Amino acid sequence: MAQVRQLVVDSQNPPTLARFWAAMLDDFEIRAYDDEEIARLASLGRTPETDPSVILDGPQFEICFQEVAARVSGDRAVHLDIASSDRASETSRLVALGASVVEEFDSHTWMRDPEGNDFCLTDG
Repeated sequence: MAQVRQLVVDSQNPPTLARFWAAMLDDFEIRAYDDEEIARLASLGRTPETDPSVILDGPQFEICFQEVAARVSGDRAVHLDIASSDRASETSRLVALGASVVEEFDSHTWMRDPEGNDFCLTDG
């Protein structure tokens, strides 16, 4: 049987986008940077704030935000559905974090994160 291990999201600014998703999702945290990883980034002329690949660790899978030079416009083949017991309040909270509402439906809200990646907020 296959299991979801990692969802990869193309990003223009992985650290910023990872912080957005970490603030939105319960039990997901940005993977800690140890001395070895900080040294590796430094050898590339990078820091944790300019890391080209940031991992959010979650309870059953991880989300990788990877830097890409250019984005492809149009529909995305993959998006996350996020459940909430109070969709209206959660929509407001996510908008305050930088998300935008694309369209409201009876049982879900189509939204985009700060870089335009689609996700749906569903009724819990």
